[in-house]
Amino acid sequence: MLETKVVCIQCGREYELSAAISGCETCDGLLEVKHNLEALKGVITREWAEKRRVERGFPNGSGVWRWRELVAPFPNEAIVSRNEGNTNLYEDARLAKWAGLENLWLKHEGENPTGSFKDRGMTVGISHANWIGAKYVACASSGNTSASLAGYAARAGLKALTFIPSGKVALGKLSQTMAYGAKTVQVEGSFDDALELVRRVSKEKGMYLVNSLNPFRLEGQKTIIFEALQQLDWQAPDWIVVSGGNLGNTSAFGKALWEMRELGLIGEKLPRIATIQAEGASPFYQYYRSEFTRFKPQKPETVATAIRIGNPVNLAKARRAIEWTDGVVDLVTDIEIMEAKAVLDRSGIGGEPAAGATLAGVRKLREKEIIGKGDLVVAIMTGHILKDADSIVNYHSNPANPGANPLVQMAGTLDDLMKLLEDN
Repeated sequence: MLETKVVCIQCGREYELSAAISGCETCDGLLEVKHNLEALKGVITREWAEKRRVERGFPNGSGVWRWRELVAPFPNEAIVSRNEGNTNLYEDARLAKWAGLENLWLKHEGENPTGSFKDRGMTVGISHANWIGAKYVACASSGNTSASLAGYAARAGLKALTFIPSGKVALGKLSQTMAYGAKTVQVEGSFDDALELVRRVSKEKGMYLVNSLNPFRLEGQKTIIFEALQQLDWQAPDWIVVSGGNLGNTSAFGKALWEMRELGLIGEKLPRIATIQAEGASPFYQYYRSEFTRFKPQKPETVATAIRIGNPVNLAKARRAIEWTDGVVDLVTDIEIMEAKAVLDRSGIGGEPAAGATLAGVRKLREKEIIGKGDLVVAIMTGHILKDADSIVNYHSNPANPGANPLVQMAGTLDDLMKLLEDN
């Protein structure tokens, strides 16, 4: 356990694994978990990973904790798990054709226990809180984080407090949070305002903060990439595409790929990361367009509530990930997001609007010929189709929307109805 440290990526200050802090006390830089990769070389192998996958004993039954040496070496009794991870990798010829590709795979993180990728990070964050004896855990959220925090806190028997932007959280996500028992506070303003408030409250009241400032959260999210590569028999894709809000996944994916290369699990050439933002919440895209010279927070607005964030906290880590992988950042409109989501849903796979942003981004990058037709692409579906049911009904209620499937009003005789169905 002593070989794993928490390190500031800016000034290099080291902290013990048991430290309950979310930012460097010296320079306020971002913290990350640093593993002794040199000691793990020759231990973490493809054969080791396959043996862990087959065994599936606790905590190895979790798609996160079977990678525990690369996540966090907590004792078994501290781990709070719901066998998260182990999500499917889908191939669908219709979606590939729609995106203009020959080799498209979709990693569906909506299959996690509370319905989003957040569970992978939350099991690690809550396990750390449990291990160090925290009693109260807190977060700000645009929806998925609060649902996941509430579920895992309930599992651990911890008190939970969530701050959400008033009127800006999808009902499905809010209902999960309330059902699991978290105290929920609505804040006037955006997610960024809620995060500023929860950081102050956590510091003043000694609550354990579980937003993605928490370095353990991102260690869990790394396992999306570990798992996807293993599912592809270690054939590294050309591209990994993911929607971006607070940029935790972009950051985690870059670290995962770097660690896998260091351990010899993949070759020297890393898959390129493409981060897709919504047009109305695209500060990272604008930063990328300036060649990472000018960053300006935004007042965010997009139908994809999961990525409605105007001042992402993981900016430095996400920039590093894009630079490490020769990646790109692009944006899509809300119309493009919902059209892609409709296509995704009609494939029988489905996903939240932020997953639609990923798929829309894949298509856009292909149209720009940044992604080649024959490139192997892994697209990350961030959340379950029912995470934002209102957006689905609103979209399909307008017959003018591409792929809309409006409700049919029963009128007249059964023969009239059958004719209507035949005509459609």
